[in-house]
Formats: sequence, structure tokens, C-alpha cells
Amino acid sequence: MSTPGSPPDRGRAPERTRPTSDTAPGGSRPIYATGGIAAATAAGSGLAVIVTLTIIGWVAAPHDAFGEEIVDLLQGAVLAWLVGHHVSFAIPDGQIGLLPLGLVLLPGLLLYRSGRWLARACEIARLRHVYRAALAIAGPYAAIAGTLALVARTDAIEPSMPRALVMGFVIAFLAGGLGALRQLMRDKGVPVRDLLALMPARSRSLLVGMLASTSGLLLGGLLLFVVALAVSLPEVVETTRLLSPGIVGGALLIVIQLAYLPNAVVFAVCYALGPGFAVGELTVVAPTGVSVGQLPLFPMLAALPDNGAAPALSLVSLALPFVAGGFGGVLTQRSAPDVVREAAPLWGFVCGVTTGLLCAALAELAGGSLGAQRLTEVGPSAWQVGLVAALEVGVAAAIAAWIANWWYSRRLRLSAPEPERAAAAERERPAADLPPDVPVGEGLATVTPLRTREDEAPAEPEPSTLAQRHAEASSARERARAERAAERAARAQARRELRAARREARREVKREAGSTAGRGRPRWWQRRKDAEEEEMYGITYEAAPDEVDAPKN
Repeated sequence: MSTPGSPPDRGRAPERTRPTSDTAPGGSRPIYATGGIAAATAAGSGLAVIVTLTIIGWVAAPHDAFGEEIVDLLQGAVLAWLVGHHVSFAIPDGQIGLLPLGLVLLPGLLLYRSGRWLARACEIARLRHVYRAALAIAGPYAAIAGTLALVARTDAIEPSMPRALVMGFVIAFLAGGLGALRQLMRDKGVPVRDLLALMPARSRSLLVGMLASTSGLLLGGLLLFVVALAVSLPEVVETTRLLSPGIVGGALLIVIQLAYLPNAVVFAVCYALGPGFAVGELTVVAPTGVSVGQLPLFPMLAALPDNGAAPALSLVSLALPFVAGGFGGVLTQRSAPDVVREAAPLWGFVCGVTTGLLCAALAELAGGSLGAQRLTEVGPSAWQVGLVAALEVGVAAAIAAWIANWWYSRRLRLSAPEPERAAAAERERPAADLPPDVPVGEGLATVTPLRTREDEAPAEPEPSTLAQRHAEASSARERARAERAAERAARAQARRELRAARREARREVKREAGSTAGRGRPRWWQRRKDAEEEEMYGITYEAAPDEVDAPKN
């Protein structure tokens, strides 16, 4: 029914169609087509940087005519691009798998920027839609990596196409998705702590502990490698002099060593854990002893100790996993959702187990083969490193978590209000001073003086214990979680009602358009309906303003 003075209803304009699966939520550009453009841009930029560095190296080295080596130059650049994605390749006598982890930084940064551009171009509206942006970049990028692995194949070098597909997809998914997530958080003004708050409390505490333990191990490994390299600095200078790379070659040599720096840090962590690593068949570099043979001329290898017993100073690094585990255990317990004395060591040990799994993955990525013969085994054993790290870090984290839980519980008890401590002391004092002839002791009757109703003090509430405080905190979190669930349900109901209203409006527009079709003549089914049903009308009246304001007699 119309309201007084309102214009007649002419029907609503058709609503815009909802975005389909290949369209970004909240945006007009198709997200998967835009993701292909972002992936191609990242891959092209990386290839441009690698080709530039390859040309610089080619110019600095003795070479033939440019036209005779252009194909080999481009294939070398593509191979270097694949190496930057940690793609191994086969040679006639073996396989090259010891690849620099530092080169992954270049495609990672380019994909991160592409992910942010994709988030801005497609206007990603919700957090749960970030995975679409990551998939939109990762799929085309993996296809580009696989295609380049086929293009770079020669008779002497054959890159692994399956590894190119997998590593290209993983790196693009992680880096591109992280870039899209960062852009979304920046647009919405959401800090990182609020993003972590979306995780379950226990998973968040384990994640914090694992990252803390792993960061401690990596920082200790970096310090150990820097000290070893500083001690062997004369050998580093002598090796560089024997290579005589020149100015341009020296700069490229520094770049290569910086690219292999993460591998060296992981090797140092494995040394501190105990299993150590190998630099060829039947070799070992561990705290139990060092046995290495002839090594290639590479300045970073001068940091390796000499054959025989391990240096006494390096044995101090054996305390690194316990220190890192203690740090991770304390942070695990501090960020835990509740304080349970019995379960604190268990969750600390679980933090150590997750750290061991991450260390095993890093050891697997850092090692590999360097061709045939004696350098086929270079790097640590992944399963040994993971097992030892889980035990050492886990035990230290369990003890540290138990101590942190005890200290936190003690602080909670000592931080009780002064009236509660006074009431507790009052309850511990005897109720009255009894005469000396009244027998008091175990097994005897207890004499309690009675008080009148007027003298009886009002009962004070029992002081809340530690368990009650945690129960109250847990109930508060449950209420907040229930309120958030109710808000989500209300928003979902509002969206359903809005969609129903829009559908009804579209049906009304279609009915009105159908009734006015055919030069104003009604359809045959509408005539039959009019004949069967009685038409109803609504009449509205509008009063003049002077009549409304006039006083009544």
C-alpha cells in the first residue's frame, strides 16, 4: 500500500549480477586472467634480471662472436632462472642438486609484488578469498616454469620438469598469496596481531613457539658460521687470490657466496645439533670429529675445520638447541590459552617436535649432489637432523614451559588482592582462645565458641582460586566466541533476506514488463486469471496542509 504523498512504484532497476567464480569478489576484473598477467610479469622480470647478469659475466669473460653464443647465453640464463627456483638438473655423469637457497629471494620478491598488484587490481574483499589470488598466480607460474624447463634442455644439461612444476607452484602460491594478504590487510587497516587472533589459541601458541625456536637456531647457526669464517680469514683471502676472478668475476663470486649463505647457515645449525653434515662420500663434519678430503677452490669452504677432532671452541655451539628450545617453550606457554600445570611440558615437547620437522625440511632443501664421484653426497641427513632436533629442542622446551607455567601460577597467587590474603590468614588462625583444661588434639572433640546472631559477621565471598580465574577467563572467551558466531549468523540472515528481496524485485519487474507487452493487451493467462479472481484496489487520500494544521472546533 502506498504512503500519502508517495510517487507510484515504477519498479526497481535490475541488480548487478553477482561475481562468478572467475571474477574477483568485489571487483570487476576476472581474477584468474589477471593472475596470469601477474605471473607472466613476475617471470619476465626475473628472466630480465638473470639475462642482464649473464650478459655482464659473458662480457667480462673471454668469448667468441656474440652471434655464435647467443643461444647458449639465453639457455644459460633460463637455467639460472630455474636454479633460482631450486630446480635440480641432470648432467651426463650425475646430478646437480646443491642449489643456493638465497636465489629463491629474487622470484619470491617479484611474486610478492605481483600478489599485491593483483589484490589492488581485483579488489579482494574478504580474507577467505586470498587463496583464489594465490591460485590465480601459482597455476600460470608453474606452467611457465615447466615450459622453461623444456626449453632449457640440451644434450649436456636436462632440468627436472616435475620439480620445476612443483617448486614453481609452491613458491608462487606462498609468495603471491602473502603479497595479496599483505595488501588486503593494508587496505582494511588490520594489524598482524589481529590476523593471528583468528587462529585457534592452541595452534597460535605452537606456531609462536616453533618460529621462536627455529629463529633461535638460525641466528645461532649464522653466528657460528661468521665466527668460523673470521677465524679462517687468511685461507679465504688465499683461495680468492688463487682464483684471480678479476673485478667483474669477483663481484659475481661475492653474489654466488651470498646466495649460498642460507645453505651454510643450515649446515652450521646441523653441526650444532650434533649429526653434522657431509661434503662428499665417506666424509663428516660433526662435533664428534671432522673427516674431509680434497675440496674445490671456493672461499666459503675455508670455514670448514681441519681433519681430526672438532675445535674446542665449536663445542660451545652444542648448547644452541637447548637455549633455542627453552626460548620457544617459554613463548609457547606465555601465548597458551590456559595454564595447566600437567599439560605445559607436553605442549612444550610438541613445540620441539614441530621445530624438528621444520629443521628436517630445511636440511633437505640445503643439501644435494654436486655431480658425480665423491661429491654426490653433500649436506646433512634430513631424518637424523629432524629426530635429534625434536628430542633436544623438545626436552628443553618442555622443561622451560613447565618452569614458565609454575612461575606464572605463582605470580597469580601472589597478585591476589590484600583483603583476600587477610581473609585467608583469618581462616588459618584458631577460632577462639580455649581454657587450658580443654583437651585439644587429634581424635578429640572440637570446641567451637558460638556467636549470637547480632555479632555474626556477614559471610564474605570465598576468594577466587587460580582454577576459578582460568574458568572465568575461559567462559569469557566462550561468550565472546558465541557473540561473534551470533553476529556472523545475523549477517548471513541479513544477506539471505536481501537476496530474497532482490529476487522478488526482479520477479515484480518481469511481471510488470509482461503485463505491458503486446500494445497494452493482457496475456491470455492473465485474462483467465482476471475472470476467475476479483481485482482489489487500494485508495489513498491526501489532505491539504492548511486543513491539517487548522484547529478543530
